Amino acid sequence: MGIHVEFNLDLALRNMEECRAGKRLEAECIPDPLLVGEIYPFLKKGQRNYWLEGELPLLETKGRSVLSMPIASIIILEVTHVLIDGELWTKGQYTVIECIDTNDVKFSLSWV
Repeated sequence: MGIHVEFNLDLALRNMEECRAGKRLEAECIPDPLLVGEIYPFLKKGQRNYWLEGELPLLETKGRSVLSMPIASIIILEVTHVLIDGELWTKGQYTVIECIDTNDVKFSLSWV
């Protein structure tokens, strides 16, 4: 038996419509509106590790690794692993550095 840990190069959250429909908690979704300079909470299922020493992309996920292009540049300020109703979750806070226009190229991983 091992410890399942996921290392994430981005923060991928759901569309706020999923919260409005009662499918997700607010912290699992991208704030609407998303404002530069604001601090927002996030919540992700599982034990995840994020880079904390610089900017990383905020993406929208539809689940099963279906991800959007970056919609914002963020800095994660804090991360904590917690048990909620017996399930492992990762929660934290991030601040928005820049909102990214869909026509802009940012965080290209073409070197991978």
